[in-house]
Formats: sequence, structure tokens, C-alpha cells
Amino acid sequence: MLNKVLLSTDVALVCVQHALSTEKEEIMGLLIGEVHNNGRLVSIESSVILRRLDKKPDRVEISEEQLVQATLRAEELAAEVGRPLRVVGWYHSHPHITVWPSHVDLATQSMYQRMDSSFVGIIFAVFLTEQTTKAPSVQITCFQSMNEGSSQSRREIEMEIVNQNDSLLMNNFEILTQLPTILKEEEDEAYTNEVGHSQIDDIINKQHNAAVRTIAIGHIVEKMSRPMLEALVARNSLNSIRLRALKRQHQELMSRMENMTCNASK
Repeated sequence: MLNKVLLSTDVALVCVQHALSTEKEEIMGLLIGEVHNNGRLVSIESSVILRRLDKKPDRVEISEEQLVQATLRAEELAAEVGRPLRVVGWYHSHPHITVWPSHVDLATQSMYQRMDSSFVGIIFAVFLTEQTTKAPSVQITCFQSMNEGSSQSRREIEMEIVNQNDSLLMNNFEILTQLPTILKEEEDEAYTNEVGHSQIDDIINKQHNAAVRTIAIGHIVEKMSRPMLEALVARNSLNSIRLRALKRQHQELMSRMENMTCNASK
């Protein structure tokens, strides 16, 4: 029985950024990692952001094709790092509502557990406000489903966010930078679907749909792309400062070693 989940800090960052991309609908993705100790421990080291097939405020769905694609991606990563990585769970968001899984979430989780008893679900509740400080907050829960007759109940799983090895650091960084592109693809698909359903001579609807798409893309740039770019620029500046400090430290250590060598040879 699964007892604990280790969530990589890089994966947690990707999931939170994804969850904060919209206040109106839930988002979702799949989690890639490794199972240890005969299924008692799961380490999550990467993720796959899924494009939403249908935007809904209270539920998300995973298609069989998306699950297959995520499984193939896990196999690719496993070959790259030489470890038995696989799809170990899923995540989704709860904007403006409680972090606890709904009956739909529990039913979805139960379905996946029937295929893999170590499969885990993680929910990121976003756009919440602390009652005391009025500051925005993010809540996270990790869970599995327990069958009780014809219904399911929640079993909370202990989760720890940890710094893991850097073998998948670049992969997780690329996933983060792909997020705005995936969100834009969702808007483009929604726009194409709406235009396809409208009449050819319905100019007002066309203009309305184009305006909605433009506003949505502007939201992606303002809320995702620009803050992400600013954060990356700041991180790059910080890394440059750290690199200069490490170079100075390296020179000092080399100088000390040379002095020690000279003193020893006298």
C-alpha cells in the first residue's frame, strides 16, 4: 500500500504555474516518476501538461490517447536517465474551491488505481485567500481512493516536496517553457471550433470570437509569459552572481593548495 510521495520541486513549480493559468476552469496533467519499496513509496520527477479536450469549471478528463502519449514520454525519459520511470499519477487544479477531491475525482482516481495500485492523485487548490492575512495562497493535497461499497472515499497520502537529482532538470525546465504554447493551442482550437460552427456570413459572431481569442492570448502573455520571462531573467542574474562567487572561491582554494605544495617541498 502506498504510504508516501516525494514530489520534485521542479515538478511542483510546473504544476502550480499550470494551475495558476486560469481561474475559470480546471487544468490537468500526468505525473512521471518511479515506484519504490514494493509500491509503498513513489517519487515524482517529471510531468506531462495535457491540453484540455473540453474546458469545464468543475471537472477534467484524460483521453486514452493522452495517456498513451504520456506513457511513451515516460519510456523516453527512462531510456535517457537509465531508470524505470513510468506514469505514476495525475494532477489537476481546484480554482477558488476546497482542495479536497470531489466524488468525480475519487471515481477517476479509483479507475486508475484498478490498473496500478500505486497510482496517485494530486490537487492544487489555487486563487484562495487566507482568512487572517487576506493574502493569496495555494493548497496541495495528495490522495488515493478507497472503495466503500458502491462509493469511494479519500485516503490522504503523506507528501514531501524535495530537491532531487538534476538528471531531469532541463526536461522540467522545457516543460515549464512549453506551458504558454500549450495554452495558446487550446485557445486556437476553441476559436477554430467556434468559427466552424458559425454561419459564413455571421460577421458579428466572427468578430466576437476573434476578440475573445485575442483577449485570451493577451491574458496568457500578461499572466504567464511575461512573469515567467522576468523570473528567468532574475534567475539567470542570480546564477551569474553565484558563478562569479564560485570562481573566486575556486581561485582562492587553488592559491591555498599551491602555497601548501610550496611549503611542503621546502
